Amino acid sequence: MIEINNLTKKFDDFTAVDHLNLKISTGEFFGLLGPNGAGKTTTISMMSSVLLPTEGEILIDGKKLDRKASAEKRKLSVITQEYSMRQDMTMDEVMEYQGRLYYLPRKVIRERSAELLEFAGLLEYRRRTVRHLSGGMKRKLMICRALLIEPEILLLDEPTAGMDALSRRQMWNLLRKLNGSSMTIILTTHYIEEAQALCDRVALINRGKLQKLDTPQALIRELGEFAVDETNEDTLSTHYFHNREEAIEYLKSAGPQAALRAATLEDVFVDCAGRKITQG
Repeated sequence: MIEINNLTKKFDDFTAVDHLNLKISTGEFFGLLGPNGAGKTTTISMMSSVLLPTEGEILIDGKKLDRKASAEKRKLSVITQEYSMRQDMTMDEVMEYQGRLYYLPRKVIRERSAELLEFAGLLEYRRRTVRHLSGGMKRKLMICRALLIEPEILLLDEPTAGMDALSRRQMWNLLRKLNGSSMTIILTTHYIEEAQALCDRVALINRGKLQKLDTPQALIRELGEFAVDETNEDTLSTHYFHNREEAIEYLKSAGPQAALRAATLEDVFVDCAGRKITQG
C-alpha cells in the first residue's frame, strides 16, 4: 500500500504539486495523467526520493519514505524519460553494473540478467552495445535493469515516449506481465489510450492538484459513453451522451460532418483539462 498524504512541492513561488492525496493498493496498475506541467514527473521524483517534499509525506506499507529509509527505497525502482545508460556498454555490462551498485553476488546478477533479458525478448541481443539498440529495445533494457533488484513497486515516467506503435504495444504486453505477478506499477504517460488499456485506476491532475480519480471505465461513464463529433467550418466540437438513443437523436439534427463514436479516456482528459485550463 502506498499512501500519499498532502504531498506538496514548491520551487520558490511556484507550486508544482499542491496537497496531493492518493492511496494506491498493492498490485495495482495506477496511472497519473495530466497536461504538460501538471506535476506528474515531480510526483514521481518525490516518490523515488530524488526530490524531497516541501510538505506532506509518502508512506509505503505504513512507513515513511525518505532518503534515509533504505528498506523502503529498495522496494522501489524507477524508469525515467531519459535513456540513462552508457552508450558503449553492452546489455550484459549494463545489468552487471546495476547489480554491483546494489552489492548483488555476481552469480545472482548473471542468472537474473539472463532471466530478465529473455523475459523481455532481448536475450539474443545481450552483447550489443546500447548505441546500437532501437528506442524500444533501450526502454526494455531499462525495465530489465530496474527489475534486477526485484522491486515491489515500479515507477514509470513516460516509458513509451518516442516509440513507434508496434514497440509501444510490445511494451504494453511486457508491463501487463509484470503487473500480473502482483507488482505495483505507477505510470505517467501522454498516450491516454495507454492508460485506458493498462491502468486499474487513473488520477487526473492539473496544476499540481487532483481533479478526478477512478477507473477509466467509470470516468468514461461519468462523461458519457457515446460521443458525437461535429465539424462546423474549422471547428470541431464534441457532445457526450449517456445512452446511444440520445446520441442518435442528436445526430439526426446535426450537420453532415457529424459522426457517432464510443467515448474514450482521452475525451475525459480533454474535457477535464480543457475546462480547468480555461477557468484559469
